[in-house]
Amino acid sequence: MSLLIESHLPGVKLLRRGKVRDVYEITPNQLLMVATDRVSAFDVILGSGIPDKGRVLTQLSLFWFEFLRDVVPNHVISADVNEFPEPLQQFRDQLEGRSMFIHLAKMVDVECVARGYLSGSGWKEYQQSGTICGIPLPAGLRDGDRLPSPIFTPATKATTGHDENIPFEHVVETVGLKLATQLRDLTLKIYDRAAAYAETRGIILADTKFEFGYVDGRLVVADEVLTSDSSRFWPRATYKPGGPQPSYDKQYVRDYLETLDWNKQAPGPELPEEVVAKTREKYVEAYRILTGKKL
Repeated sequence: MSLLIESHLPGVKLLRRGKVRDVYEITPNQLLMVATDRVSAFDVILGSGIPDKGRVLTQLSLFWFEFLRDVVPNHVISADVNEFPEPLQQFRDQLEGRSMFIHLAKMVDVECVARGYLSGSGWKEYQQSGTICGIPLPAGLRDGDRLPSPIFTPATKATTGHDENIPFEHVVETVGLKLATQLRDLTLKIYDRAAAYAETRGIILADTKFEFGYVDGRLVVADEVLTSDSSRFWPRATYKPGGPQPSYDKQYVRDYLETLDWNKQAPGPELPEEVVAKTREKYVEAYRILTGKKL
């Protein structure tokens, strides 16, 4: 097992450290994105990492980027360290399996969320108003119920603090009707394709979020795609609506944190060894089931 909390690439310009990814500028139009083993919950970076998490996120994203190539282009130039610019070769031990050399994309300032099931913040909103992002839903739904059809529930992209669900009309005001419609339709198309595939592997894709941007004037999907950080994956075999579901994502970490006397503000607490080990197991298992490969 490997653990990388922060990448250190002396001589390479660090643009930012996100909740999980470290991003470096290689040229004005090309970046290096390194997925670390940091883990965040409730938008706070926790005091413990999850070994191999960055490798899982990267390899699973690469799997989906390829799977969805005929649906939407992406920002990846290469994930093979041998094909990275020569100055990066010396950092192979940090980059192997957890990094992508990518085009700089002009990002659209909207989190594009697709939901096929009622869970998480959507369940909380539904209990209060019977809607998600202003979309009316049938009465009497339970936590974990499948929705009549998948819905587009966008959110603000918060650099700090929590993302907030917003109605489609807000997206229209932000980016215009044409692009808002394109984002909605593309988000649901990707979700439908991925959910159908995941179903064949015995996994329910309850919801997921995407980020889009422009590369050379073309809309691409960027950052990560359909990972255990950006999606809810539920085992089909144990699915039972009416409460929280077993999952292959970091819901296990969230559930543990909910038992603590913690105000969900930084600094994030450290995780017990057993929680770290179980979370790693869930991430690795999701990768194995979805791709058919061992990490």
